[in-house]
Amino acid sequence: MTLKSKHVVVVGGSSGIGFAVASGAVAEGARVTIASSQAAKVAAAVERLGGGASGLAVDVTDAADVERAFAAIGGFDHLVFNAGDWGGARRGAIGTIDLDAARGLFGVRFWGAMAVVKAAHGRIAPDGSITLTNGMIAHRPRPGAAVSSAMAGAVEHLARGLAVDLAPVRVNCVCPGYILTEVWDSIPADAREAQLAAFTKGQPLARVSQAAEAAQAYLFLMGCGYATGQVLKVDGGMSIV
Repeated sequence: MTLKSKHVVVVGGSSGIGFAVASGAVAEGARVTIASSQAAKVAAAVERLGGGASGLAVDVTDAADVERAFAAIGGFDHLVFNAGDWGGARRGAIGTIDLDAARGLFGVRFWGAMAVVKAAHGRIAPDGSITLTNGMIAHRPRPGAAVSSAMAGAVEHLARGLAVDLAPVRVNCVCPGYILTEVWDSIPADAREAQLAAFTKGQPLARVSQAAEAAQAYLFLMGCGYATGQVLKVDGGMSIV
């Protein structure tokens, strides 16, 4: 199935993997709408994408704002949800965890995804798709990261449940490993390279992925008309060692 002339909506599409997905879809001839929380970043990303792209700002933690955004978007073919935040209590021993902060970890990546799917699903073409995003922390828990692991796992199971509820619209999930995106820019280049090399040295593919490589998983799931309820890991083999 080709994306040519299809309308693809990428929430969290102004940077990182989401922008790479949007760029890949434009290259395949799709009309792309990106959405993200900061209007200035959306405008800059739309300019970088060039013809065939548009964008709007949306706060995925505000259900009314999500409804407004999708009413403006109208009908479309494929939805990618890649919104995320990097704040909050992502690490901590269970005995000292702030439960309110822990609940907040679900705000964008889980409840934000729910709000977007709720607002969007009736506008998706019957042969279209939804692709969510979780993370390898769901499969490789670390000390102090029980809540992050649970949140990522919840997104994965949400995709499976929605694949049943929303059929024939296909619903899948991509599970990225270490991907080189702007989120790493706050670390000085030499320290960043050393840290990423240490993280990935035990993988069969002992390197980080470029965002464009990870984007190929989303493009595949949008185009493969017989894939639904699946979780596609793009992890350099992390999950098998």
